[in-house]
Amino acid sequence: MSRLILDEPGKEILLMGNEAIARGALEAGVRVAAAYPGNPSSEIIGNLAQVAKEMGIYVEWSVNEKVAAEVAAAAAVSNMNALVAMKQNGLNVACDFLLNLNLTGIRGGLVVIVADDPSGISSSNEQDSRSFAKLADIPLLEPSTFQEAKEMVREGFELSRRTGNFVMIRSVTRISHARGNVILGPLPKDFPVPYFDTSKPLCPIPTSITHVALHRRFKEAEEILKDSEFNEYWGPEKPELLVITCGSGWLFSKEAIDILGLCSRVAVLKVGTTWPLPKSFLIKHLQKTRRVLFFEEIDPVLENNVAELYAQHNRELPLIEFMGKNSGIVPGTGELSPELILNALGKVTGEAVEFDENQAGQAKDIIEGYAPQRSMAFCAGCPHRASLWAIKQALSLDGRNGVLFGDIGCYALGILPTGFSQLKTVHAMGSGAGMACGFGNFHQFGVNQPSLAVCGDSTFFHAVIPVLVNAVHQRSRFLLVVLDNSATAMTGFQPHPGSPVDAMGQNTSPIVIEDLCKSLGLPTVVMDPFDLDGTIETVCEMIREQTGPKALILRQECALVSGKKQGKKYQVRIDPQRCIGEECGCDRLCTRVFKCPGLTWDRSEKKSRIESVICNGCGVCADICPSHAIVKESA
Repeated sequence: MSRLILDEPGKEILLMGNEAIARGALEAGVRVAAAYPGNPSSEIIGNLAQVAKEMGIYVEWSVNEKVAAEVAAAAAVSNMNALVAMKQNGLNVACDFLLNLNLTGIRGGLVVIVADDPSGISSSNEQDSRSFAKLADIPLLEPSTFQEAKEMVREGFELSRRTGNFVMIRSVTRISHARGNVILGPLPKDFPVPYFDTSKPLCPIPTSITHVALHRRFKEAEEILKDSEFNEYWGPEKPELLVITCGSGWLFSKEAIDILGLCSRVAVLKVGTTWPLPKSFLIKHLQKTRRVLFFEEIDPVLENNVAELYAQHNRELPLIEFMGKNSGIVPGTGELSPELILNALGKVTGEAVEFDENQAGQAKDIIEGYAPQRSMAFCAGCPHRASLWAIKQALSLDGRNGVLFGDIGCYALGILPTGFSQLKTVHAMGSGAGMACGFGNFHQFGVNQPSLAVCGDSTFFHAVIPVLVNAVHQRSRFLLVVLDNSATAMTGFQPHPGSPVDAMGQNTSPIVIEDLCKSLGLPTVVMDPFDLDGTIETVCEMIREQTGPKALILRQECALVSGKKQGKKYQVRIDPQRCIGEECGCDRLCTRVFKCPGLTWDRSEKKSRIESVICNGCGVCADICPSHAIVKESA
């Protein structure tokens, strides 16, 4: 049995932040949960899906975040508790709907979890989603600990039901993906009866009325949250410096103050109810100091909101110096870290941060001696490497300087040398196809460059289908290449509409990508990218003469999935008689250019070498070796 459904109130267990969020939803009586996978939020729905049958709840991986929000909202307007989870990029997709839902309100409970990714560890951007709460006039909570992550979700549902609107909870990578102790609460036994009251339609028109109602609900939330236990003060009664923080900055700040011996001089004020601000709580503690330092991720959202509050109440407050991102004391981008906060506190308080440069240098030398230099690369045997190699050769043979547009997925590495620098743009999901669709209509301006786009199979369903409809209608001359590895590989192999099972493991009817493309009238071809010669020839033919959009599906299972299911297809080895190393005219094509991790350069032998532990036996390297020195044999 999963730890998430232990009905043992008071028991303390170790949970990942996203697991704690999922547990909080279960304790709140969640009935419906939906999301599109996106790190660092993916494990929330993943964990709820694992216990869906036991808990009698409905969980789905939706086709995109807007649909996920709509599915959850359908439950929330039908007197149920529902949760939708997404990363910061996903909020951009869902906000069109959410900025109408806030005006109509809901009849049950709806919590929107947004997991931001400071420093863009697994994202195309680093975006601070907290401004959305202010834009939408909805409450925002930010957990600083794993216990709070659970409790805030539970309280968020209660607040949502009391105010009749959805509540946003913002996590960050170091909360979602770290682990800590969590004390379990009780699991509910009774649930509200689901029912949609058809006598009261929900519509944001007239806006004059619904907007007034939204402000009323927001004021109710402000009144409820003003004395929240999620806001804490720690430190001396009259501090020389007051640190105001939220999220991961809470524990980092307390640790840094302790290390620097500043406990008698510096206080920390943690804001858990980030919006609306706990005004009286903040004013009370602002009266105690004349210097304030802010720590938050990513933008100065809390800093600016507190400064705005200060401006509104300056007559009752002393003259205060605000420091943080706006003053340059704290970097304006990236994650917080213990070192960053130590240095900022040291600079502001005049307390030197002890740092042994010799010791640090020795540690660096030791690490470099053990850890080899690594670049971002596709996995050994990744079909995307073969696909991009074939596209590279085809565009070279075509000779018209074709443009390959891309977007987000494992294949985004195609903009780097590991993907032979083939992608020329990387933005949002589906944007490669959209831009290629546009570029494909510029022939009227004399543009002769072929227009191509790549997308993954999950991305195809998420955002590319509308592009194809547009492309057919506009007769755009572009080639869509779907890199179908039969998995949402980048985020954890979650199912998508092309999968034979759903989030809860139930069998379903997969949607066939080529059937959908053909139904729109696109000339469509399906190829195995490991057939390099065939793929190169096909790409060349499909871009040679175009009068409208075409689709090429390059289908080969993700190497990590196929490796688990069936093992190696080929045993691959180097023929030492044929491999002449640096004397070969290929200039180490296999290890310098193709760059599969399963291929390395043996410095002592000055020849290529197969790393048998890493190689997954796809055999593609044998096809690209001009000397036929790489041999593949049936496993």
